[in-house]
Amino acid sequence: MFKEKFTKNDMLKLQNILRKLNHTITTAESCTGGLIASRITSISGSSDIFHAGIITYANHIKESELNVQKETMIKYGVVSKEVVKEMLDGVLKKFDANYAIAVSGVAGPGGGTVNKPVGTVVIGVANNINFVDVKIYHLKGSRIQIQKQATNIALNQILKFLKNCLDK
Repeated sequence: MFKEKFTKNDMLKLQNILRKLNHTITTAESCTGGLIASRITSISGSSDIFHAGIITYANHIKESELNVQKETMIKYGVVSKEVVKEMLDGVLKKFDANYAIAVSGVAGPGGGTVNKPVGTVVIGVANNINFVDVKIYHLKGSRIQIQKQATNIALNQILKFLKNCLDK
């Protein structure tokens, strides 16, 4: 499992790895509402590794901006691995980035169902050469706590992946 926090030092490590590789990262966010992009851009000079991200809160925006298929959303639900995979693919293509983070979930306090209760969050990371890692999390807390936890998990997940890339 990932550590709970993602510190400024962790963000500097993530950005320095991207700079070393001469790569960029992008985000497609739903339930986190831009918190991931905000954390990335909180570091001065981040424009060389982060050119754009998108908040696709509404389903029709996921469809029109990221090419998430309506059939996928109907069949699996918006909070699903399948939708997050399509979000990753769409945002990588849209912003021509090397790496992407995508998140969809139920931050609450409303909106949960029996199968996908409040705190269900799907987080994925990918690169532009066919690596995709998507996981479902069941987080606890208030809306903002769930959003912050999802942000930390996503950033830790991409940092771990980037460190593995350097080790190869």
